[in-house]
Amino acid sequence: MAETEASTTIITGQGTTTVFVYGSLKRGQPNHHWLAGATRVGEGQLEGVQLFDLGPFPMAVRHAGEPSSPGWPALQGELYRIPQASLSQLDRLEGTPRLFERHWLRLRDGQDAWVYLGRPTQVRHAPRIADGHWCGPRHPRWQRSESLR
Repeated sequence: MAETEASTTIITGQGTTTVFVYGSLKRGQPNHHWLAGATRVGEGQLEGVQLFDLGPFPMAVRHAGEPSSPGWPALQGELYRIPQASLSQLDRLEGTPRLFERHWLRLRDGQDAWVYLGRPTQVRHAPRIADGHWCGPRHPRWQRSESLR
């Protein structure tokens, strides 16, 4: 589905769409309950981004280097099919557009999905996660989530 087609469908709120998650929305992570009722499609990888650890959650940002160059591993995540109407709830959780911006991107396997990305200025003091795989919050106090509903 082209970005314009996806955007048109989202405005009407009909059907389903795919979202690629790499942080606190993954299985076993504090915000996974926000995907209740979603269908897990599988795992995926996104090239052309770097992953940073912000403590309670990670943030991926686009990078200027070649996506396939050494030292730039693909971002690892999970794919979910969700109702279009659920995107507004995820936007709220992700602080869109203030904290994260939602982008329609092509994954390594050719599938397209919505991905929440930050901006380079937001991660300038955060440690990079070199392998592109976030395993969860570092501190126990960040392992619970407050519902924004």
